[in-house]
Amino acid sequence: MSRFACCREIDGPPKPVIGVLCCNEIANRPIQAVATRFVEPLVRYAGATVLLVPAVADAMDTRSLAGRLDGLLLTGSRSNVAGGRYGKADTEDDALDLDRDTVALELAGRMIEAGRPVFGICRGLQELNVLFGGTLTDTLDEGHHRSTDDATAYETLFDHVHDVTLSAGGLLASAIAQPSISVTSVHRQGIDRLGEGLTVEAHAVSDGLVEAFSARPCGGDVLAVQWHPEWDVAASASGQAFFALIGRALGAYRDR
Repeated sequence: MSRFACCREIDGPPKPVIGVLCCNEIANRPIQAVATRFVEPLVRYAGATVLLVPAVADAMDTRSLAGRLDGLLLTGSRSNVAGGRYGKADTEDDALDLDRDTVALELAGRMIEAGRPVFGICRGLQELNVLFGGTLTDTLDEGHHRSTDDATAYETLFDHVHDVTLSAGGLLASAIAQPSISVTSVHRQGIDRLGEGLTVEAHAVSDGLVEAFSARPCGGDVLAVQWHPEWDVAASASGQAFFALIGRALGAYRDR
């Protein structure tokens, strides 16, 4: 007898599928990588199935992929968005991932145009701001937005915490039910000019930097934060609320 039950119904309704964009890294050889900490909260708190998306521009048919995903998360990364994407010259010291720029902007643009929800964390927020026509700055007060110790071990990399004020009536403020929260932060780029049509969801208390924004240009939610809600999310009510918002947006798209 065959071990397969052909044509058997899968128990329960299928979970929404969210794409999570990888980065180009080197581990003895070029690899595609994404930190596990971005994946687990999407399963646990958003109720989604995760599909890793390679950041390989020549291998990606973003039009085809956008038609198969219910949502997209642009993750944080050790690289920065290339200055050429928003009219700024790059320097020799910039850590870039040009293929990631290409795939992120093309795929996110197609998803948004199709009315599918798109989310960003850290670099993902910066990519989305550029996609909406905004610009970035690398002139940040590191004492507020990252540890000043570049040799910080991974285990303590996200120990740096600062406060953000949530915009009254915004998606985050309504979900978190607090006027301000403390967040983990580690980034070298930030928003300079906000992209067209984006609504500010949070500001840094220290210097007013835009720390989160939202939009709904084509019927699907766009939501991005500069901080890292995925870090130690099991102990963070605000982090759990962020991923629950992702789950609700994915569900709303599937229910159309």
